[in-house]
Amino acid sequence: MTTTLLPYLVDLVAITVLTTLYVRRHRRRELVVAYLGVNVGVLAVAATLGATTVGAGLGLGLFGVLSIIRLRSTELGQHEVAYYFSALALGLVAGLAATPLAAVVAMSALVVLVLAVGDHPRLLPRYRAQLMHLDAAFTDHTALVAHLEQLLGARVHVAVVQEVDLVLDTTLVDVRYEVGASVPARVRTTTGGTR
Repeated sequence: MTTTLLPYLVDLVAITVLTTLYVRRHRRRELVVAYLGVNVGVLAVAATLGATTVGAGLGLGLFGVLSIIRLRSTELGQHEVAYYFSALALGLVAGLAATPLAAVVAMSALVVLVLAVGDHPRLLPRYRAQLMHLDAAFTDHTALVAHLEQLLGARVHVAVVQEVDLVLDTTLVDVRYEVGASVPARVRTTTGGTR
């Protein structure tokens, strides 16, 4: 095997490890195809651009263009976006011909390691986020937080109201909370208010 193919092999190993990590943790099989396709596509384009006189500037421009593509079929979570950008980065790093093999290996390993640690289930395991549609219209933030803590049995750290419908008597709220944390003692009414 020639040394010119080694960065491509490093990329294929890295993207395989990355997608395996993703599938084992999140079980969304359909995104594996997206991550592999984006990675190999960027690898091919970057390798082609790196072999011509257009240089790395165009390759970085390509990375910028690809990074702003919005996937409209389903909404991606932040962790899925991180995997998506990592797949792009791996392909770009391995595809640029001017990058030394040691740097390709080191940067690819760093990208995979950061995702492996940052997305590990044991990292902040008690913290959760949830979009909740409540069957009451809350205009008082303190009452809203008290109601959420009672419903979730957890300490609410952030509650961002997305929508309050006074006609239908509903509230849509994005909640960040911690399970297993002590909930501040509050006297709650049956309607969710505090006294």
